[in-house]
Order: sequence, then structure tokens, then C-alpha cells
Amino acid sequence: MNDDLLINFTPTGMIPTKADNPHVPITPDEIIEDVRQACELGISMVHLHARDCRTQEPVYQKEPFAQMIGGIRTFAPDLVICVTTSGRTYNEFEKRSDVLKLTGDLKPDMGSLTLSSLNFNKQASINTPDMIVALAKAMQDKGIKPEAEAFDAGMINYLKYLIKKQLMNPPYYVNLILGNVACAQADLLHAGVMINDLPDDSYCSMGGIGNRQLQVNSMAISMGFGVRVGLEDNIWYDKDNTRPARNIDLLERVHLIAAANQRRVMKPAQLRALLKLDGSF
Repeated sequence: MNDDLLINFTPTGMIPTKADNPHVPITPDEIIEDVRQACELGISMVHLHARDCRTQEPVYQKEPFAQMIGGIRTFAPDLVICVTTSGRTYNEFEKRSDVLKLTGDLKPDMGSLTLSSLNFNKQASINTPDMIVALAKAMQDKGIKPEAEAFDAGMINYLKYLIKKQLMNPPYYVNLILGNVACAQADLLHAGVMINDLPDDSYCSMGGIGNRQLQVNSMAISMGFGVRVGLEDNIWYDKDNTRPARNIDLLERVHLIAAANQRRVMKPAQLRALLKLDGSF
């Protein structure tokens, strides 16, 4: 728990397209602009995905990530930047780890690390033990902190296994993602079990899938934890799915809830200090 609110901004993800919501940022320039607006309002970190500008499909190549990271750091040098290593679309280690090869000013601070395989509504995310270990080793070798992603309680246990194997260094950062059809649901019991099992020296943010995003964000803010929020997880502003959200809409609502709970937004420099990340770029 922390008095200041950690906001992990997830602007794009791998799934939503302009056909689903015209406000979904697809190109590097669109994503950079949404991050710029988010930084002006107040966020602590950003979780980036890259897309093919023509097909809108996810891409793994490091070049579009380099363009986004370079663009973001021109106006937000302190912002903690996390890049995806997801296996939902491609599952070869060389592809999933390509973005981890960026160096210098373009090196990401963090890389996502999903802690087990899981099923989404229409797609599987395959994360074998060998793949998880290989990605954790690559991040450790390159000085990139894992952004551990847990969709159920068993994944927290696997996080502890990685720590026991000395593949992750404290402090730890974990996203608890609730409400997926095949995983932990968006309620107090599931959240409480996962929070209770977190290893010592952990910081976490809580995110909800679809119309559970508001519910989970509200719960996390009131309980003293961080939030994961953005169009990656939820493309609608209202529960009846009549108003396509903008990223700034979702962020402004989180700020309102934080203010009602008398919690200030954690600044990126503060998050860097908490997670013992390298200095700003």
C-alpha cells in the first residue's frame, strides 16, 4: 500500500482496433500523443504495445517501440516505460525478446512478464515455464525490471518460484488483472487472495477487463493500491457500451476517484525511487 496513487497507463494493447473504437491509438505518433496528454494530467508509468500502421495487427519488432520511447522521452524523461513481451500473437523467444535489445536512451525501464498460460475469450496466451524463465533471464541480464502480470492466484505462486530461483530482484512490481473469463474474477475475494499472497517488498496495480475496469480501479484506489487503466483493457466509458472511451476520459475518471479518496498521483520520479530503477534519460 502507498498513500500516493501509482497509475499504470495502458493506451493500446493488442486487440482493439479503430473499428472497435475510433479513439484507439494505433500509430506511434497517435500513441505518443495519448501519452503526452496522459502525462499532462498525471500518470506514473506507461505500458506500450506496437501495431502495424496498415493492418492494426500487433508487431514485435523493436523499431516502432524505439520510435515511441524516443518520442515520449522528449517530453517525459522521468516517465517509467514498460514494453510488452506478450505471447498472444507470436511465441518465439527471439520475437518476444526483440524489444529488450534496445539500448541507451531507448532502453525500456520494464518489460511485461505474464506468469503462466491462460485463455482469453477467443484466444490463448501461451507462456511456457521455459519461455517465462528465458524472458526473466533476458530482462535480468539487461537491467530491465519485469512487470509481472498475474491473472490468478497461481501466477503469484509462480512469481515466488522465480524469486526463489533468483530470476527477479526486489522490489517487485505486479499487475493484478481481474475479470478475464478464465481467470480470477473482479470481486473482493479473488483480489484479497492475490494481494495476501504477494511476496514481501512488492508494489501492485489492479486492472479490470472490460466493464470491470471501473469497478477494479475504484476498489484499488479505496484500498490503497495502484491502478492499471486504459483502452487496452476497456474500450467503453459506460457499462452499457454506448459511449466509446478516450484514454483521457478513463484517466480523468481515475483522477476524480483518487481525489475523492484523498490520494495524490504518484510522480514518475517517485516510482523510479520505489522500484530502484536507473535515473531518468
